[in-house]
Amino acid sequence: MMAALLLMSASAWVGAWELQGSKTITAHTRDKHHTRIGTVHFVPQPDGTATFKVTMDHAVFTDYFLSMKEFKCLSSPTEVTCHVPYPYQQPGKVTLQDLTWLEHNLLFLFKTPAEFGAKLWNGLYYRLKLTDTGLVGTPMAIDLNHISAPPDDLSAPTFGPDLRDAIPAGARWLESITIE
Repeated sequence: MMAALLLMSASAWVGAWELQGSKTITAHTRDKHHTRIGTVHFVPQPDGTATFKVTMDHAVFTDYFLSMKEFKCLSSPTEVTCHVPYPYQQPGKVTLQDLTWLEHNLLFLFKTPAEFGAKLWNGLYYRLKLTDTGLVGTPMAIDLNHISAPPDDLSAPTFGPDLRDAIPAGARWLESITIE
């Protein structure tokens, strides 16, 4: 009986938000600004997964030329946060229980406005969690140098849990990302 109730509760909750159609990606900053930075389009598959395509809205970003490469960045007086597209082919499939490949499409790096160049060891990985209104990503520290060369296995995500470190709440200017 208890198992049936739990299953019904989980089904009702998961049904409240689905990996289907176009959703808005919004950046939420420490100074309480909310900026629509892109969209993600989900297409459900017969095997229970969903394929996805992320499209960043480059019009809301500022171009920065860092370490001989152009980055699309959001900036404040205290921190510049730049999107880092995952550079390798990947499966592009997710489930509500495994959003890893979508998280790999939301990689960023941060620096102070006074710093010169990109600091790849200052990478940000937004770990996504399901809520009743969508997905909320909180930042974790990563070293983007791990994607400076192609991985041996393109079907396995580069940034597994062993390559991510917790960040204290409020430590980064770009506090969260939502997909709703």
